[in-house]
Amino acid sequence: MFPNSSHLGRPPFPPKYQQQSTFFTKLPLNIPPTFLSHQQIVVPPFHFRAVTSAVTPVVTLQPVTYGSVSPVSTSDALTSFQGRKRQSQQSVPDDAKRQRIHSHDDYSDTAAVNKAVPLPEERRRSFPASVSVPSPVLHARGSPGCVPLLQDTLFPDPTESRLPVATDELSKQVLELFQVCRQQASDLDRKELCRTELQREIQLIFPQSRLFLVGSSLNGFGTRTSDADLCLVVKEEPVNQKTEARRILSLVQKLFSTKLSSYIERPQLIRAKVPIVKFRDKVSNVDFDLNVNNVIGIRNTFLLRSYAFIENRVRPLVLVVKKWASFHDINDASRGTLNSYSLVLMVLHYLQTLPEPILPSLQKNYPECFDPTMQLHFVHQAPRTIPPYVSKNGSSLGDLLIGFFKYYATEFDWCHQMISVREAKAIARPDGIEWRNKFICVEEPFDGTNTARAVHEKQKFDMIRGEFSQAWRLLRDKKDLNCILPLRAVKRKR
Repeated sequence: MFPNSSHLGRPPFPPKYQQQSTFFTKLPLNIPPTFLSHQQIVVPPFHFRAVTSAVTPVVTLQPVTYGSVSPVSTSDALTSFQGRKRQSQQSVPDDAKRQRIHSHDDYSDTAAVNKAVPLPEERRRSFPASVSVPSPVLHARGSPGCVPLLQDTLFPDPTESRLPVATDELSKQVLELFQVCRQQASDLDRKELCRTELQREIQLIFPQSRLFLVGSSLNGFGTRTSDADLCLVVKEEPVNQKTEARRILSLVQKLFSTKLSSYIERPQLIRAKVPIVKFRDKVSNVDFDLNVNNVIGIRNTFLLRSYAFIENRVRPLVLVVKKWASFHDINDASRGTLNSYSLVLMVLHYLQTLPEPILPSLQKNYPECFDPTMQLHFVHQAPRTIPPYVSKNGSSLGDLLIGFFKYYATEFDWCHQMISVREAKAIARPDGIEWRNKFICVEEPFDGTNTARAVHEKQKFDMIRGEFSQAWRLLRDKKDLNCILPLRAVKRKR
């Protein structure tokens, strides 16, 4: 997921008095840019000042070779997208396409990997020890200079023995739906290839920018039909989302609608609180949302990924809840209902608040792993350092699903409480304007904002509560997932 950089191996950001950041610092011309796939995560520091469209520096790039693919010349940089599309239309084998983002060097993993947050053994690249980036906070063991992969497959064990045991019919239905609909490695590969190519093009305008794949594609809760979220980081400091971010996204939208029009369709600038460019990649057939410097999304991606893998009942429950909410039309923030991120946090919160908790508060137990001031090129290491959470709660998937709906239908106090995964409990609502007169309050674990602020109409809130109540009653009485979700139709759509 995380791209390489010309700054790979340099120390972290120097002290403020040493920073001599110039406008659009030039890239070294003698180092060809190297792009890493989602398995290879090293994000070096970079410095950037105000971004405007007035200056576009010229950066000479060296030819790059992707596996056995012929080098991409400097003159072809802006048309590489079109060339790749034509090649894909000529029935190029899938293996040949994937050569662009995979290395050919296979070797066994010698790193000590946390079993709860698996990093499957697949293709990886190694770098000389002299260019590895040591972490002053997280000490991950492994081969010097080897960047550990991070791929969104379920478990490295092909027998999937770490899946929860399902004995009752409802639990079996939950598990079967999860296995059919969960995101596959091939789905992530398609998103990663698009990210890699887009970064190449965007860096011709913003040379030191980095493009991150975030959200459900990486946090472990993605499905086969999940959209992809991208975060374009252009500088170390925060970006004014109303002015600067929109200006940057306007340039990105122009790039997509002109030079990349044969690849990208329907690029649209959405002027929201956090503005985004929505577009569809014609090659991967994936819809993307691209934001600027919303780095909280990078941090919470790895927090959620940690929760996803420390307990094997978490991912199946989340996937079923997301499918249920989508089927009942309460999973669309643009229409005043819940976004997927809020739904995930609601499931995690429920599992934290059981009499015998299934999940802890990772931010409380491992504050050094989720420090909100941690530099971005260290954030990915957190999941590798967290041990499995062993809960004494042996509830089945079916019982937990029924309990989830019962909790929000009958137990949670919507009027006075706020859902807090950070605190692992329901807490009293703050008295700030962010929370006053809001129907649903879900705390963002890092910046403390309300992730469910889109639910601002009482009619929509009543509809959401009604769906929770109905789902609880039906599942309690029938113990059949089909009574709230038509499994055959959902499996066809995936």
